[in-house]
Amino acid sequence: MFDTHAHLNAIQFEEDLEDVIQRALDEGISHIVVVGFDQPTIKGALKLADTYDFIYAAVGWHPVDAVDMTPEDLQWIEELADHPKVVAIGEMGLDYHWDKSPKDVQKRVFRQQIQLAKKVRLPIIIHNRDATQDVVDILREEGAEEVGGIMHCYSGSLEVAKECMDMNFYISFGGPVTFKNAKKPKEVAKEIPIDRLLIETDCPYLSPHPLRGKRNEPSYVKYVAEAIAELREMPLEALVKKTTENAKRLYQISD
Repeated sequence: MFDTHAHLNAIQFEEDLEDVIQRALDEGISHIVVVGFDQPTIKGALKLADTYDFIYAAVGWHPVDAVDMTPEDLQWIEELADHPKVVAIGEMGLDYHWDKSPKDVQKRVFRQQIQLAKKVRLPIIIHNRDATQDVVDILREEGAEEVGGIMHCYSGSLEVAKECMDMNFYISFGGPVTFKNAKKPKEVAKEIPIDRLLIETDCPYLSPHPLRGKRNEPSYVKYVAEAIAELREMPLEALVKKTTENAKRLYQISD
């Protein structure tokens, strides 16, 4: 299994990180992408990628913290794109739930990172909260289909998922697809083409059922895979094989 979006660089894992990683290996996790979204978490993601063969890094700037990003930070992210274990730029996007960063600042930082990703030719990881139309519009206006990427922890409609897939994006599902009341993610996970489907944890957040409320971790991605396999009425092994192939293709990982 391939956990395409994890935050093992979060403080929630400081006490028992090695145990968490061992549990992931024991559960058959073959690859993890650890996502950095500000200076400390980017450094943490790179340290983990340098330490563990099966861990890779994504580097970007979270929209909630867009107001903190300096031109020097953007330059640093561009330089890090040359690191052999950096496989994507992100997470980036728009978040209108929190108001720390004004919308115009979020949009500017989002556009800058898409332009950077096109320059370094890496896919992008999209964070969208309460901002779907603006996210889709900016992806289209900036020509993001040139690099493609992931709509991370997708919770939108099937129609918007189709728009994103038309722009060369994969649709990734995490813990919420296992929740009983999650009608939209279940519908999309069931209906989209399997060659555009990914799984993730977004740990330590969004633990799947039956572990809601507990700290999430990569080994729990199996609950996401099981839920989607059941929705699609296909064998778990086949879903795991296909989603792993999809992630390796997107992230250009050959092993």
